[in-house]
Formats: sequence, C-alpha cells, structure tokens
Amino acid sequence: MRVKQITNIDGFYKSLEKCRGRVELITDDRDVLNMASKLTQFIGLTTVFSNPDVEAYEIVCYEPDDFQYIKKFLIPVEE
Repeated sequence: MRVKQITNIDGFYKSLEKCRGRVELITDDRDVLNMASKLTQFIGLTTVFSNPDVEAYEIVCYEPDDFQYIKKFLIPVEE
C-alpha cells in the first residue's frame, strides 16, 4: 500500500509486534527497511517519518493477515 503518513508511530510499532510475516517500508529511492528490526524502526523514525521531504512510501506485508494490525495507522496516498 502506498502511504503518505502514519498517524500514530508508537501504535504502529506496537502493532508490528503482532505481525507474523515480514513487513517492509520501501522508499521512493527503493531503500527497503524491514520493520521487524528495532534498529530499522529507529532509522525509519529518524529518516522517513520525521522528514518533511518524504511525501510517500510503500508498506508491504508478506503475510496478508498482518495488514489488519497496521492498517488503522496508515493514511493512504489518494490517487
């Protein structure tokens, strides 16, 4: 899903702990961040979520049921 914002980053991170499969954040520069990693979450927080120049990114769940845990925190890009 193409996302322009995460509404509650703490809630988003807590919901990631419920996910059974891999969840990735992919930037427009094609950087792939594995959101299961605490280090990657920190990097994501400081470089992606707090950077006003980043207008959108992709969130990919490899286990389809995992999307139910994180979807309430995501604001999709309207196309």
